Amino acid sequence: MKPVILAGGSGSRLWPKSRAALPKQFLALTSEQTMLQETVARLKGTDSEGPIFICNDAHRFLVAEQLRVQHINHDGILLEPVGRNTAPAIALAALHATKNGEDPVLLVLAADHLIKDTVSFHQAIEKAEVLARSGALVTFGIVPDQPHTGYGYIKAGETKGDGFDVAEFVEKPDYTTAEGYVASGKYFWNSGMFMFRASRYLEELEKFNPEILSVCRSAIETESNDLDFIRVDADIFATCPNDSIDYAVMEKTQNAAMVPLDAGWSDVGSWSSLWETAEKDTRGNVIIGDAILEGVNNSYVNAEERLISVIGLDNVVVVETKDAIMVAHKDKVQDIKNVVNRLKAEKRPEFEYHREVFRPWGSYDAIDSGHRFQVKRIKVKPGEQLSVQMHHHRAEHWVVVAGTAKVTIGTDTLLVTENESTYIPIGQVHSLENPGKIPLELIEVQSGTYLGEDDIVRFSDRYGRTKSADK
Repeated sequence: MKPVILAGGSGSRLWPKSRAALPKQFLALTSEQTMLQETVARLKGTDSEGPIFICNDAHRFLVAEQLRVQHINHDGILLEPVGRNTAPAIALAALHATKNGEDPVLLVLAADHLIKDTVSFHQAIEKAEVLARSGALVTFGIVPDQPHTGYGYIKAGETKGDGFDVAEFVEKPDYTTAEGYVASGKYFWNSGMFMFRASRYLEELEKFNPEILSVCRSAIETESNDLDFIRVDADIFATCPNDSIDYAVMEKTQNAAMVPLDAGWSDVGSWSSLWETAEKDTRGNVIIGDAILEGVNNSYVNAEERLISVIGLDNVVVVETKDAIMVAHKDKVQDIKNVVNRLKAEKRPEFEYHREVFRPWGSYDAIDSGHRFQVKRIKVKPGEQLSVQMHHHRAEHWVVVAGTAKVTIGTDTLLVTENESTYIPIGQVHSLENPGKIPLELIEVQSGTYLGEDDIVRFSDRYGRTKSADK
């Protein structure tokens, strides 16, 4: 069995923690591990091979780094040049998995789901694998514990092995309809997790949506390796229809089966769902970070950097990050998307980035800015190096506060250690490297007429980033 882990996502529903450049699958929301790392960890104990990961090109280094720190082996990180929904993404994975004549059973998982009961999850996988090996396209139906209106439903048909034939897929219902579904015992939440032989998925996709399969075959035909990543033809893939596996295949095939799953599942689709699944105090509050609550009930408070005090409020969500605070009634958290859309329309950086931005070499934190200046805290991992670059509009002053920096300015190379500094003039080609065994930390003061991240001209880069962009 080969897991396929879908790690795409736009980062809108859990703003301000989740951003376009750092969606929820890369955040530690339910434990000390990120949701991506949790997804891989819960596969331990199953008879599975190294997973195939699928992610946006912009998130590739996040995936690689989070796998590296957990020593996770994999069978490739497939990069989607553009998002085209789950049907094409899974097609790429199936084509990649069968390229050497193999035909594994694929377990398709989202990287951002919560599953509390790993034992029950493993038991459901074993049941599904039997059905998948017999040719069925299996989905996992979540045993509902409430009449939820935010999920699609699956109606169970005739018994099929340890599961059921799928009688019907149903769109998100209104509350009264959902109550009827749950009371009947025949309806299950649609989890968005699947299992099938790679060849069976490709056969059914060719039957019902041949254009998707044709485009994906052409795009992956000339796949190329780039560091840890597998790239497909961007121009070809961009022509692929945008469709989910549910609409493209599962709702059309005559071979759909369902295995029930009762394992404390959540798609963590909102701050209220995080409140529902988290451990609460005696007043029904979930408190993360430094917070003081007075006369507060049934609320979710998440403090990242500062002390938060909430007084006399019930059923609220308060989330604080370095650069934003979000306060909402728990019943209105779905309206966060409206805020995110406004941030995007106004081209505000809070839509895409946190104040601290992660890069393959480390991270930088924009700690202050003003007219003609900007201050950043830069961290470089041992052995890593920023690109060889220059700036047209800004000079930079670097002060090392921990570790040792190897700095190249023009043709000169020098070592800068703690409490020492150096200066990069406007227009000077330069690079920064950490040659040591401990993290390098420095303060960078930029000054000039234009301080945008697009004022970077790269000459060489070990991570394959050749276009002008941020560090």
